[in-house]
Amino acid sequence: MELNELVTVPAGWLADNGAALLSALVVLIAGWYLARLVARAIKGVLPRAYGVDKNFAPLLSQAARYGIMIFAVVTALSLVGVSSASIYAVLGAAGLAIALGLQNTLSNIAAGIMLIWLRPIAIGEYIVGDGVAGVVVEIGLFGTRLRSTSGLYIFTPNQKLWNSAITNHSREPRRRIDVNITVPDTINVAQARKAMLKIATGDKRVQVDPPPTVHVENFVGDKIVLQLRAWVPTPEYLPALRDMTERTKAAVNKMLNEGGEHAEVAVAADPHTQHPGEQTPDLS
Repeated sequence: MELNELVTVPAGWLADNGAALLSALVVLIAGWYLARLVARAIKGVLPRAYGVDKNFAPLLSQAARYGIMIFAVVTALSLVGVSSASIYAVLGAAGLAIALGLQNTLSNIAAGIMLIWLRPIAIGEYIVGDGVAGVVVEIGLFGTRLRSTSGLYIFTPNQKLWNSAITNHSREPRRRIDVNITVPDTINVAQARKAMLKIATGDKRVQVDPPPTVHVENFVGDKIVLQLRAWVPTPEYLPALRDMTERTKAAVNKMLNEGGEHAEVAVAADPHTQHPGEQTPDLS
């Protein structure tokens, strides 16, 4: 092929197909912007305007975005002369190959759909599951985004959450506070119980039914462990736990000051948390 042919042939092809190429480019650009616009609208507007579940909106947003982009690519290729049937045949074969090679990715999509459908978690709830813990920010097509209590960004695949036990700290309307007080075994248990119950019943956050209780939880050498149990609304759990732990220690120490002794206070292990390998905790 001569040099002039190397120039004239491509130039002729561009002259004949320039309009189609320009149309295809416009379609790709428009499709990209439309995908972003629709995804943003689904995620931000639909939950407020049409009552779409806020947990479902991110997944629907991502599905719509990818769908529009694929449609734009297929349309652009058809404009430059590629047969639509051939395109769909290639997409089908590619889809099969991708499905075989990315089984875990497809499992994440299926797990995300099940998480949305069965709703063991929801946006704004604090959860613990398979080594991750935090407030749910978004349940996406491939993974779930969390924010830890220290403000860290956490991203975990949907399949990891779906295949593990999930402890939801926000779902139930109330939670139980457990505070352990270690005191000498010579203490007047009845008097200590009265002082600890006074702290609990004097807190407006503590529910009357079931009422707060104090009992001997354990014996440690020459000391005994008294445990205070009280139920509070879930949003008040941490503030109430901190306040009652401090007040209970002060109240019992006041009793023990005459003998020169002091109480040891500790927050009991959270009975609502189940770690891998453990049996279901006793919540009675």
